[in-house]
Amino acid sequence: MFQTKQNNRIKYSFIICILIFILIIFKILYIQVIEYDKLSTLADELWSRNLTIQADRGRILDRNGKVIVDNITTVGLYLVPNQILNKEEVAKNLSKILNVSYDEMYKHVSKRTSIERVHPEGRNLDIDVANKIKELNYDGVYLLKESKRDYKYNDLLSHVIGYTGIDNQGLSGLEYKYDKELTGTNGSIKYYSDGRGKRLELSEKYDEPVNGKDIYLTIDLDIQLALESELKNAYKKYNAEGAIGIVMKATTGEIMAISSLPSFEPSNYKAYSEEVINRNLAIWQNFEPGSTFKIVTLASAINEGMVNIFEDTFYDTGGIKVDGSTLHCWKRKGHGLQTYIQVVENSCNPGFVKLGLKLGKEKLFKYITDLGFGSKTGIDLNGEATGILFKMDKVKNLELATTAFGQGISVTAIQQVSAVSAIINNGNMYTPYIVSSIGNENKIPILKKSNIITEESSSLVRYALESVVANGSGRNAYIEGHRVGGKTGTAQKVGAGGQYMDGNYILSFIGFLSSDNPEYVVYIALDHPQGVTQYGGVASAPIAKSVMENIISLYDIKPSNDGIPKLYKWDDTIYITIPSLIGQTKKEAKKLLNGLNVEFVGNGERVISTTPEEGSRVKQGSTIKILLN
Repeated sequence: MFQTKQNNRIKYSFIICILIFILIIFKILYIQVIEYDKLSTLADELWSRNLTIQADRGRILDRNGKVIVDNITTVGLYLVPNQILNKEEVAKNLSKILNVSYDEMYKHVSKRTSIERVHPEGRNLDIDVANKIKELNYDGVYLLKESKRDYKYNDLLSHVIGYTGIDNQGLSGLEYKYDKELTGTNGSIKYYSDGRGKRLELSEKYDEPVNGKDIYLTIDLDIQLALESELKNAYKKYNAEGAIGIVMKATTGEIMAISSLPSFEPSNYKAYSEEVINRNLAIWQNFEPGSTFKIVTLASAINEGMVNIFEDTFYDTGGIKVDGSTLHCWKRKGHGLQTYIQVVENSCNPGFVKLGLKLGKEKLFKYITDLGFGSKTGIDLNGEATGILFKMDKVKNLELATTAFGQGISVTAIQQVSAVSAIINNGNMYTPYIVSSIGNENKIPILKKSNIITEESSSLVRYALESVVANGSGRNAYIEGHRVGGKTGTAQKVGAGGQYMDGNYILSFIGFLSSDNPEYVVYIALDHPQGVTQYGGVASAPIAKSVMENIISLYDIKPSNDGIPKLYKWDDTIYITIPSLIGQTKKEAKKLLNGLNVEFVGNGERVISTTPEEGSRVKQGSTIKILLN
């Protein structure tokens, strides 16, 4: 019996020992296999130290791959206090090189931390300063790669691009909106040290940084440069309070150029007020549009079949009464009897009041809202405003009348560009956008609305606006040999008390080319320019013309002779197209070149070539050289 009990104890003890042994083996396997990575990482962290190597932000480029924003490689100063033997000496020499106080530098050198990033004194150091520190060859003093933004064109596109802080984080504009995509992954140099921080003679590990994604814009850098050059010249010349410029492709919604003045330099943003930095006027500023809004009323009336611009007439006495109030035309004596295409050419307010009242508030405001007024366009920029429209229950005849010629409501510049693009693009509206791709992901144009007006209505509006440029208030935007349409605007500004400000206007012009196949829409607005006649056709139309001439040159847009001929005034520059002269006699050539000076070269009787060549357009009075056989 006793022997049996003894045998059982031995058996149970043996089983328990086996189970304990199995548990130990299992635990070892668990630690060595399953928990290995975790425990190894924890052990590694106890001994290792990481020195950060900053990744470059993604670049920002134009539609053609031209770099607008890049990165400059700089150096950052890092300290490992436990490795610095003579802290007083190191602090003294570093303070001299970095031009900071000894006390401030000694705080960094003696700080109780594994790694001390010297901020801000040791950030973004140039090569000369870095070399001086390197020559000291101190233990515990490290110089590592950093980068900072290189805004290659100073204040170009400043409100769109925005700026970054000292840690290369986006703080405004595209830099902020796409900060996640632009920010890369930092790399590091990993070394090992003992508990006191002394560096161990073990191999280092280098993790390479991964740069952020590049962003491509719809912007054409050459058009942007041309737009900003023209705007800045006018802004300074007229001592304006502000200026806005936009170039957009009507057929896609791509923003080719956009500018808001005053601008700022992103690399030195702290030198500017928040008011300047944070206000992208092209998408943020609400203002009464004035006569550029008449395009909406015209398109609505044509599309509703309420006006025949060639046959219907309106007699302008200089004013029109609406519910006891008289609304005046800019020409106080009136334009007299006009066809409606002349009403458009002359930008006659009473004529558009008549159209507005004829349409009625439901129809007119439906077109206004369908064209995007009163809501954001959806452009991929922060800070867009919605504009302000009358509430429908507040719209009486007087409000309807003033809205018809662009008074009493507020809009943004980008809303006007978007709406006019839809009107001239056969009623198809695209969402404006400025980022075309992020890394390898391309954006596709978004058709926001279609069939807002018919193709026939769109064609008639284009013809009327081409007539405005050829024979009306937009004559200063006329370009010889090219079909340009457009409309001027002169809007009186509203003050803080809701009253119109005396002598304070926003002068604007919105134009497009070519009228038969419109692709580019150009909008220019000057806020309170001084020393110039207060009409958009005088101040803003010439700027738009210069921008469009740049577009014509850059995209090699061929001339056309099918447009509306300009009715020249006495002070206009007249251009003459050189006809085909090859084979003509001297006498015939001279007759065909009436208005030009002719210089013959050679003794023959027949023309064999001309300089400039056939088809060229030259100013009246120019000299043409003709080579005879």
